[in-house]
Amino acid sequence: MEWDSDWEEEEEEMVGEREEEGYLLGSGGPFLFSIGDLPESASFGFVVCDALELDYPIIYVNTTFEKVTGYRAEEVLGRNCRFLQCRGAFAQRRHTMVDPSVVAEMHRCLREGADFSGEVLNFSKDGAPLTNRLTLTPIYGDDDLITHVIAVQVFTEAKLDLDPLPTASAKAAPRPAGPPPSWFVSGPSRGQVCRELCCLLQLSDEVLSQKILLRLPPRDIAAVGLVCKRFYELSRNEHLWRLVCRNAWGWESVQALEAAAAPPGGKRQPLRWERLARELTTLEAVAWRRLSVGGVVEPSRCNFSTCAVGNRVVLFGGEGVNMQPMNDTFVLDLGATRPEWRPVNVASPPPGRWGHTLSSLNGSRLVVFGGCGTQGLLNDVFLLDLDAKSPTWRDISGLSPPPARSWHSSCTLDGSTLLVTGGCADAGVLLNDTFTLDLTAENTATWKEILPSGTATAATAWKEKPPPRLGHTLSVYGGRKVLMFGGLAKSGPLRLRSSDVFTLDLAQEEPCWRCITGSAMPGAGNPAGAGPPPRLDHVAASLPGGRVLIFGGSVAGLHSASQLYVLDPAEEEPRWRILTVPGRPPRFAWGHSTCVVGGTRIVVLGGQTGEEWMLGELYELSLASFGS
Repeated sequence: MEWDSDWEEEEEEMVGEREEEGYLLGSGGPFLFSIGDLPESASFGFVVCDALELDYPIIYVNTTFEKVTGYRAEEVLGRNCRFLQCRGAFAQRRHTMVDPSVVAEMHRCLREGADFSGEVLNFSKDGAPLTNRLTLTPIYGDDDLITHVIAVQVFTEAKLDLDPLPTASAKAAPRPAGPPPSWFVSGPSRGQVCRELCCLLQLSDEVLSQKILLRLPPRDIAAVGLVCKRFYELSRNEHLWRLVCRNAWGWESVQALEAAAAPPGGKRQPLRWERLARELTTLEAVAWRRLSVGGVVEPSRCNFSTCAVGNRVVLFGGEGVNMQPMNDTFVLDLGATRPEWRPVNVASPPPGRWGHTLSSLNGSRLVVFGGCGTQGLLNDVFLLDLDAKSPTWRDISGLSPPPARSWHSSCTLDGSTLLVTGGCADAGVLLNDTFTLDLTAENTATWKEILPSGTATAATAWKEKPPPRLGHTLSVYGGRKVLMFGGLAKSGPLRLRSSDVFTLDLAQEEPCWRCITGSAMPGAGNPAGAGPPPRLDHVAASLPGGRVLIFGGSVAGLHSASQLYVLDPAEEEPRWRILTVPGRPPRFAWGHSTCVVGGTRIVVLGGQTGEEWMLGELYELSLASFGS
């Protein structure tokens, strides 16, 4: 189930007492009853309802709820919990044996914002009666407004003699012999500790943390903290959260976050990993803000390329006055007390160019590929170690280079492999090839083309290449997976803005591009307008956890380029989601003017006059509050 910003807000509230946030579930701890009061082999369901929406729709249920009731999460999300008072999946009215006085008391508590505790008759999906020992707890926001209601449910079998459901077969299948499932309670044996939970609690804190909690994603860690006080205390350990974030996002992401919090010569900001995990998972802290920096980038230019090295923004090349290709390098250190643009004195600079790509490798290394220079299109490769004592550009073109091009897209994998796809060749021909260059051994680097797979059989696998295009974006997620979005793509004799999404998994034996959402036909847009309008020269940023954020660029029609969209390509059926962000966004945002700094800051280099960029004004999309 999707863990969006609404759910994470509830989970923040459910975890227990948070003094810094002002949330409190009750003076008795995370629950209003102790574990010793639970029935033998008890299971307790957790349901979270949105109190700000009409009729308290369900926004989260746990696995125990699904197992006991028989309803899957996707069947109940968005519905009110009252359907459990109806016998059968298709019943429309509350069963006559449900006590109306208990229901009325529940409604009163909801209206008055009071806690509720009592027993109510419920029914599973197959019509089996259940006694639900229910506790309802309202959750208050910072403005003393009830934002969510948490339901804690302990189900026991109700001893009622009921006729079979009308829709059931006259010869119902007999129940299997043997003991009931471990998650079901066969009788109201009160006062005994849950046997399964007791076995789990016999484990040491070290085993629970290192062998169980450490293997869970951030969303589940917060849910586990609701089980009991001991789990709650374990889930508050910042060292545990750091390791959980490392497992979920990768070691490189954690290192980037730590480097951003401790810039050289700057003030170190403490990292609260639990809060950071929440904010980067739910995107609840995302906000636009405007920055002003010193220094100048002269001569003025456009069509340059930027990338990030830690907290530093690096700018290379661009198109000057009268289409003059440029080859100078500038650095903006956003970790400094007073950030300002500074030129970098480098030796052996590459030929001037624009329409190229600049990407970061391991450490402080940068790689430039392609573009358009004085002599036409280029296909050369240059490396620079920004932190070297005498920074020098080195020509590493490699063997069997791809055709020369500009307005292509590139990315780096594993900190050592450059991937290039698409672009514009001589005579304006659009390209759709894909090449990789392993820069681990610079002297023997060899280009390799990823050819179409001849063995792909899935309907979404492209045995041929995606349509030729330029102005698209590449985003790395999940280690060695690459996502391609949009661009100006060829469709027969036409060239149209596109909104199609392709993925490539380089970990496969025979990698092939797959179309996962949107339309494979350029310019056709997304189904029901759910995703970004077709565009090119936009911005794509990889977020922790594998999601990709899209905004800006040249958008078709009257759509706003500043609207943000998020896609999780790892979902079974990936769907675009609109992200509403406070603050004032930049008027212009193009791929070559934007980079991700420190893993949590998407920096847009100012506005555009039509001929040059105003590089003294920056806009920052902050993903987390610690760097703001």
